[in-house]
Amino acid sequence: MDLILILASGIATGTVLLYATVGEIFSERSGILNLGVEGMMLIGAMAAYRAAAATNSAWMGLLVAMLAAGLVSQIHAFITITLQADQVISGLALNFLATGISLVLGEGLTSLRDVVPQLPKFSIPGLSQIPWLGGIFFYNHSIMVYIGYLFIPLTWYFINRTRPGLHLRAVGEYPAAADTLGIRVYFTRYLYVFVGGLLAGLAGATISLSISPGWFGGLTTAGQGWIAIGLVIFAQWNPYRAAFGGFTFGALRRLVLDLQGPALIFGLSNPFHYNIHYGFFLKMIPYIFTVVFLVIGSSQANRKRIGTPAALGLPYIRGQRGL
Repeated sequence: MDLILILASGIATGTVLLYATVGEIFSERSGILNLGVEGMMLIGAMAAYRAAAATNSAWMGLLVAMLAAGLVSQIHAFITITLQADQVISGLALNFLATGISLVLGEGLTSLRDVVPQLPKFSIPGLSQIPWLGGIFFYNHSIMVYIGYLFIPLTWYFINRTRPGLHLRAVGEYPAAADTLGIRVYFTRYLYVFVGGLLAGLAGATISLSISPGWFGGLTTAGQGWIAIGLVIFAQWNPYRAAFGGFTFGALRRLVLDLQGPALIFGLSNPFHYNIHYGFFLKMIPYIFTVVFLVIGSSQANRKRIGTPAALGLPYIRGQRGL
């Protein structure tokens, strides 16, 4: 096994999770839980692929993907913010709806694999020559990976060091107090649910136009939207921790594949060598970690300990006491 290749693959696939997880962080920071991330990613992957094929431009595909997923996210926003419906039920319904739409509109796209343009991949001169680290972080990656490196500190700074970020956190923690200070609670929540949709669409487009080029129906995202939701809890709503979780999960997925190849590991017989039953077990490991994170985040005591936004999942009704 090539450790550098495994870690580099983790960075590439983890970038998809980074965008989706940070998008969900924005939404949840405003107080809105959106379980439709997987569906929005599928909408983004499909829209990006179809638009890139139609316009012969991967960048146009990226833009269309973000707008498509962002618009779909507003269905959830309307149901949960304006109609004040249960956010879990609405998110699940959105996921089913978006998945169905993507599969219907994506019919026939599989055959276009060889003609759809892809986002560029390149190495960064100088940095890619750094021993070990250069091969992991700066060698032959998609441009979306390099954008992701900048995206992490920028989003952290926005959330924690700017006035709009302060307003975002205030709405997610104590919307009634934010309202009395003149912060538009409903507008803020609509806005950041839309931002979450944009980033979910960006994550989907990154898959279909760069990381794993092509459209393969529901297998395109392979459950990564659900992983992103779990990573939000692991990250404690922090973009830096989200990046670490995403890259780690990406490396684990690649490790699972590489473990099944060699007949010997460190000179010993490899029990996972082309063993179908063990292979299924290995593929479960990253998802087991996700379930553990979700269980940890479901406890009220743990929610307070890990810093869950106090108003997360709770509808805001102007004039009502409490949150």
